Amino acid sequence: MTYEEKRSYVAHNLSICGRTDTLFSDGALGLIHQSARGLPRSVNNYCRQSLIATYAVDGTIVDEKSVKKAIVEQESE
Repeated sequence: MTYEEKRSYVAHNLSICGRTDTLFSDGALGLIHQSARGLPRSVNNYCRQSLIATYAVDGTIVDEKSVKKAIVEQESE
């Protein structure tokens, strides 16, 4: 998947959940794109873990810091 395809994929999945506002920063999506290497399942896993990391610090937008935590979490499994 290209970056734009991943961006659309994430936006589509969020819209299914009822979210149409910006939830992931551009930097966060870029890092997810780079780390997932085109695999939709990896995108899902990184997004989920990033949302959890953001929630844990009472954040409102997933940023690169949360994605980095998600990457470490996923790689440790």
